[in-house]
Amino acid sequence: MKDDLSRAFEALVLVAVEPVSPMLIAELLEVPVAEVEAMAAALQERCRAEERGFELGFVAGGYRFQTSADLAEIVQRFANRGVSARLSTAALETLAIVAYRQPVSRAQIANLRGVNADGVVKLLESRGYIEVVGRAEGPGQPILYGTTEMFLERLGLFSLNQLPPVEEFLPGVEAVAAFEDAMRGVEDLSGG
Repeated sequence: MKDDLSRAFEALVLVAVEPVSPMLIAELLEVPVAEVEAMAAALQERCRAEERGFELGFVAGGYRFQTSADLAEIVQRFANRGVSARLSTAALETLAIVAYRQPVSRAQIANLRGVNADGVVKLLESRGYIEVVGRAEGPGQPILYGTTEMFLERLGLFSLNQLPPVEEFLPGVEAVAAFEDAMRGVEDLSGG
């Protein structure tokens, strides 16, 4: 029974997004807080004795797993790896076009964006967000692209049906009318 409680303690701390208070753990495991504190101390000692890559920390009034301090440099290199991997605005625009219009060719993407999309398409494909899903019929049979499972996973979606309707991102009739009025004013000032 003691082993089952210890395992349950570990599982709770592992899945928690924020540090878990000893009181909450005690309530969930139906044991006194002192027993939770004893389990925590034993787990902390096991992690140290086994020289694990993680340890049980007590921060902000609760327990959480955290990396061992002596591995900070390696963990920081891993964490910073994603910083340079962020997508540019051009890549995000292209990814949105593929997500909403798939299957879509490079020429169609370029037409919608108004610029050549070859480099961005290669980048998105190399990062695993889009993939070749076939070829279009007609002259040249251009390659068609679609999104991948990784794309859905990164966005936390089960399927493309969960994407918000594209209409939510378009300006309303009033905004378009105001823009047209403003453009007419610019043309009048320039003598056009």
